[in-house]
Amino acid sequence: MESLFHAQTLLIIAAAAIATYLTRVGGYVFITRMKRIPPRAEAALNAVPAAVLTTLVAPAAITGGWDVSLTMAIAFLVGLRLSLLPMLAVCWIVVMVIRHLIV
Repeated sequence: MESLFHAQTLLIIAAAAIATYLTRVGGYVFITRMKRIPPRAEAALNAVPAAVLTTLVAPAAITGGWDVSLTMAIAFLVGLRLSLLPMLAVCWIVVMVIRHLIV
């Protein structure tokens, strides 16, 4: 019977897990040893959530088809007025209408 994973795949997964852990722990240790966080570093840390969200959303918006792009545009507009949960509900309804009635 063929093995489920190759040894090389398991090594890559383990190396990625170790690198991720060390990066997070190293960043935590580095920040906690600082007496004061410089304004530029604080601005960079504040920009991280938006950067991560962009890297998750942008590929789907570009390659997901017109229904996904339209829903993301509506989510952006609704998100300017409503909080997260109502925005998710509105966009879920939009996706269901587009996928079941139009597509």
